[in-house]
Amino acid sequence: MAAPTILIADDDGAIRTVLNRALGRAGFNVRTTGNAATLWQWVSDGEGDLVITDVVMPDENGLDLIPRIRKIRPALRVVVMSAQNTLLTAVKATERGAFEYLPKPFDLNELIRVVRRALEDPKKAAGERPEEPGQEAAEEQLPLIGRSPAMQDIYRILARVMPTDLTVMISGESGTGKELAARALHDYGKRRDGPFVAINMAAIPRELIESELFGHEKGAFTGAIARTVGRFEQARGGTLFLDEIGDMPPEAQTRLLRVLQEGEYTTVGGRTPMRADVRIIAATHHDLKQLIRQGLFREDLYYRLDVVPLRMPPLREHTEDIPELVRHFLTRAAAENLPWKIIDNAAMERMKSYRWPGNVRELENLVRRLAALYSEEVIGVEVIEAELADIPPATAEPEGEGLARSMEHHLRAYFSAHGDDLPSTGLYERILKEVERPLLTLTLQATRGNQIKAADVLGLNRNTLRKKIRELNIPVVRGGK
Repeated sequence: MAAPTILIADDDGAIRTVLNRALGRAGFNVRTTGNAATLWQWVSDGEGDLVITDVVMPDENGLDLIPRIRKIRPALRVVVMSAQNTLLTAVKATERGAFEYLPKPFDLNELIRVVRRALEDPKKAAGERPEEPGQEAAEEQLPLIGRSPAMQDIYRILARVMPTDLTVMISGESGTGKELAARALHDYGKRRDGPFVAINMAAIPRELIESELFGHEKGAFTGAIARTVGRFEQARGGTLFLDEIGDMPPEAQTRLLRVLQEGEYTTVGGRTPMRADVRIIAATHHDLKQLIRQGLFREDLYYRLDVVPLRMPPLREHTEDIPELVRHFLTRAAAENLPWKIIDNAAMERMKSYRWPGNVRELENLVRRLAALYSEEVIGVEVIEAELADIPPATAEPEGEGLARSMEHHLRAYFSAHGDDLPSTGLYERILKEVERPLLTLTLQATRGNQIKAADVLGLNRNTLRKKIRELNIPVVRGGK
């Protein structure tokens, strides 16, 4: 049996040589060209078992070739490679029917694995999707920015699941862009013409979450003076983004699980089932598996939501993207009539060495602050040092002062990261809950579940402690009183 023939089109002679040698050593026949016209001629003549094409070539964009190739040879798979490593490139390649998208530079072993996988199962080739108007969006309008390997992994996952209705669970620290990823899935997906509805579980009182999600009927509870439409109904035909899913109370978790299992729901106080015609995307900064172990999150709901896991990397893991992010945020600031700034090399290096506890959101807020508050056009390292000055570590301080400083440091990072994007209400209660839950949990662990002793240690009334254990869903150690 003859070895498969790989057709390669790339205007870079060095890349053609490297691919020719690597694939030749792997046992494939290889034909290479530096232009799209020759590649098209080969495909039209029925040659080749697989196509590998660059995007930018002197005579034609490689992406424009894909629909034409699929029209005359639908079983011939196309692998796209590109140095234009943006989300939009990955999306376009997927939409036009590419089997795989590989950003340059790529690992040759990975390329060979992709080639073998593409040749083994041609029946699963993706069908061509019609090109939608308005897809040639400017780079500045992209929801996610960055060309690092970490962001390339995100782009490839997003591009693969955009054409589907699969449920996606986005995890990551605050400020990493979880909602931006969710919006990208919606805006470039099959439900782009429907609404994108977001709800933050941490910003809504526990007793109102079910009504917010599913709506309620008139008279369903005290104060329900009229029928209210819930987020599931608002998002019909589109996407429902459940942010901070780890803060969802148990009773709402049970109802959400039923929706995911049955595909329908009822309003609070209602009896007629309604079809849930939405795509679910959830996000959290919590470790949900830890919450499961603590009895705070349903394991069966977790596996229903975690169909496609997507981890947004913290900024400290892709600091090479900081210059591009800074340019993007400076451009946005200039569009809002803020003065244009230039960040000098030393200042940029200092920004790349910072750990960014508030991640990309903190970086954006810093750039906006630089544009708004500093008169100099060129921002030097002294300004960045002053802006990013860390709180010095605590030394000999009065009892309790170290904890207060630590809490102040975390709260400063929180406010710096969120800027104007703070919850509309309930922040005080949320912060207290974030502190109370680990405090009570660790105290109960230290007292081996003895609630009487734990109440004494905490200086709380025993009934108050029991009430808080119920309200915060804190697991009770067996044998405790």
